[in-house]
Amino acid sequence: MSVPQYRKAAALALVAGLGLTLAACSTKSDKATNDASGKVTITVDCQPVGAQKELLQNWNADVAEFQRQNSDIVIKSVSVGEQCNNPPDFTARLAGGTQTDVFYGYMTDLQQVLDSGQAMDITKYANKDTIPTWDSVDPALKEVFTDGGKLYAVPVKNYSMGLVYNKVLFQQAGLDVNNPPKTWAEVREAAKKISALGNGIAGYAEYSAGNTGGWHFTSLLYSQGGQMLTPDGKKADFNNAMGKQVLQNLKDMRYGDNSMGARQLLQWGDLLTNAGAGKVGMFIGAPDTTQAIVSQFQGKFEDWAMGPLPGQDGPAKGTLGGGEGYFFKKDLTPDQVKAGLKWIAYQKLTPGKGQFDYARAKPQNYPVGLPQPLLFANGSDAQKQELELRKANANVDTANFAAFEANPVPIKGEPRNAQAIYAVLDAAMSGVLTNPNANIDALLKTAEDKVNQLLAAGS
Repeated sequence: MSVPQYRKAAALALVAGLGLTLAACSTKSDKATNDASGKVTITVDCQPVGAQKELLQNWNADVAEFQRQNSDIVIKSVSVGEQCNNPPDFTARLAGGTQTDVFYGYMTDLQQVLDSGQAMDITKYANKDTIPTWDSVDPALKEVFTDGGKLYAVPVKNYSMGLVYNKVLFQQAGLDVNNPPKTWAEVREAAKKISALGNGIAGYAEYSAGNTGGWHFTSLLYSQGGQMLTPDGKKADFNNAMGKQVLQNLKDMRYGDNSMGARQLLQWGDLLTNAGAGKVGMFIGAPDTTQAIVSQFQGKFEDWAMGPLPGQDGPAKGTLGGGEGYFFKKDLTPDQVKAGLKWIAYQKLTPGKGQFDYARAKPQNYPVGLPQPLLFANGSDAQKQELELRKANANVDTANFAAFEANPVPIKGEPRNAQAIYAVLDAAMSGVLTNPNANIDALLKTAEDKVNQLLAAGS
């Protein structure tokens, strides 16, 4: 997913071509620092879980190699299961102070992390000594995790959304696999043809639960040219013609055409499970959703392609961009912070290592060549190295992403209090997808009132 999140909209507007991703998670830190042998121990969450056996093996191999190279550091990986994909679980752990020393979070989580008092200012520690590629990391991504001139997290993934589609189903439905729909009217027509194939296939699928409905509502609204909040961030700004068009498009496909399938209230894993089974023709997502379909949901990456996010009557006027990073729990020792930064540098920000170890990923049949993550500034040394390695080890047909890359859509960041707002908008999304008599005006008015209340309470 790049499941959804991100607080500095102006900064993210600078980021191009980016990551589904997911909400944060955590667990109780053992508060270990320097042990009797003089080693520094840190706990880190959100290593691969479940069906991602090879990815977990890779993670463990990286831990072992990192510790070999840094004999004074011990990394304790803490599994919190699928909670890393579930924003409400992150909020609960944050409230209880049970996150790990180095804990994963969405860009949208910055404000709630700050409000909880659980985050540490790492500004003076993040540099080329701890992260050798730090000067190459896109400044816009650093800014997303910055508040009042202080850095609180290190970016490790980013994304922007487009239209992900199943080429096999396109071919079976008589659609041009090299010419994906460019408008929502074209999406609707394509969805009807794909759903007509039968066998429980949804022509177009959409989220509507677990904060993911509101997340996608935001991207769909951006495609119309709308915004979630007023420029000052103090009021909701989606109860208008553009917000109504978003819900009307979905209601028309769901009940007018019956092209979205009978099962609704889908969350991230639900939709991708169906996609991996070949039961979804189209959905909106980031490039890494195809990787999730393969690595977690038994799909085939050669079946999938991606185009730009559609617009209402022409090219989309905007698309949602976001990402994730790692925060540092308050009261860590300087040695722990430095150890955590060195680990993140090795596993997440070094071309040829960790998530950028394309030579390892290629024979494991994980997609290499996706235009994501794009963490390094264009033209920087690390960016050139990463691109060269990606091209040299590509095992996906880059033509599958050609339409997405050749037609960039302006990226907009996520709104203030994004996760809380997304939870509110889930009701509007689920309303039009589960009730043929849903009143769109009433759904948006209720959502507007609730969002205004939460914004006022947080001001």
